This record gives sequence, C-alpha cells and structure tokens, in this order.
Amino acid sequence: MAHYERVLLKISGEALMGQLGYGIDPTVATNIAKEIKKALSHNIQIALVIGGGNIFRGVAASAKGMDRSTADYMGMLATMINALAMQDALEKLHVPTRVLSAIEMNSIAEPYIRRRAVRHLEKGRVVIFGAGTGNPYFSTDTAAALRANEIGAQIIMKATSVDGIYDSDPKKNPDAVRFDTISHIDLLKKELKVMDSTAASLCMDNQIPIVVFSLKVEGNIYRVLCGEKIGTIVEG
Repeated sequence: MAHYERVLLKISGEALMGQLGYGIDPTVATNIAKEIKKALSHNIQIALVIGGGNIFRGVAASAKGMDRSTADYMGMLATMINALAMQDALEKLHVPTRVLSAIEMNSIAEPYIRRRAVRHLEKGRVVIFGAGTGNPYFSTDTAAALRANEIGAQIIMKATSVDGIYDSDPKKNPDAVRFDTISHIDLLKKELKVMDSTAASLCMDNQIPIVVFSLKVEGNIYRVLCGEKIGTIVEG
C-alpha cells in the first residue's frame, strides 16, 4: 500500500557511480528505474533531482581556485548528463519521463515551469529536474527542497551511500550512532552534513519531512514509499 501520493526523490551523483569511481554505472541506474516503475504501479507521483558529483563538483573546483560561479554552472551541466542517463534507464522500461531544466537547453529538455511539472506528474510521468536551481551558490539539495515545495511533494526521499543520519561520519568513526528521527532544527544545530543548511532551513520553514536512507539495499526506495521505517526521518 502506497504511503505517499507525490514525492521528490533526491539521488546523489556519487550513488550513480556504483563501484566505478567515476561516471555512471548503468546497472545502478537500471535498478533505480525498476524501483521507480514499481512505485508508479501504485499511483505514486515521483519527481527526481540528481546531483552531479560523479562527474564534476563545483564546490571542490572552486576550492582549488576556479571561479565559483563558473564551477557551479559546470556542476549544473553534470546534473543534466545524469538526468538524461536516468531518463534513458526509465524509458527502456517503458516509463514515461520528462526532463525539465532550470537552464534552457531546448534540444534535450523542457524549460522548468512549475505548472507544467505538476501536470506531467498528474499524467503519471516521472519528472526529472536538471541543472539545480539554475543559479550558482546553491546545491542540488537546495534544488530538491525548492522543487519539493513548488510541486507540493509530501516528503523528500534522500538516497545516499549510508543508511541514515549519524552523529559523526560512520565511514571514519565505527562508534558513530544513527538517529531514527531528528528534528530539522537539531539537524542544523548539530551541523550534520547530510544536507546543506539552506536546504534544511527551507524544509523546516515549510514543514517538509526528509527521509535519509541507503540506496545500496535493493528495494529500499519502494519500502520508503510504502511507509516502512528505514533510515532516518527528519521532521518537526
């Protein structure tokens, strides 16, 4: 039984790499597409935001001396590559999709228009939002929070390489403790880097819950959609 009617699924670019270390693992994209298709059969409307860190990270390039705006625009282009890859994986499974870009790229994507995005969702299409917010200095987490608000999503599902939010980095600290639930304000106060502060504040101000869970476990996307308590819930 579906627990939500409309959701925004945020997938990190790094998650698409799988074990490759760079680029896009077609097997990972196909597995994500299969779970999305299964969810659609239960009349769940799904929008996607995909990061670009598997190809280019604007913040990292800026730290090495590149102009921040230029670096961020390059990162937006990386998200478009991932959006098209995900579109291809979905359409191979006969799932109707639309890629909407915050930066005009008329040959490969529709321009982002809120009402158009909502209409696509209502028609059962998976909407993939590309190019972040279209502005430098904003992450794809912030783009996910913004788009979730605009389309009236009930929750943001943040699929990552770890199984929730910890009090410290579990990859570095074996004694790190995972939270089952945490409030938006505590997420900000504790500076838990699972999501940048702009995105977390936007979700807090508009009371949008976030669930952070592992993409590595097959079936997790569908389980979260059905309301299973997996990962960490950020709310309140």
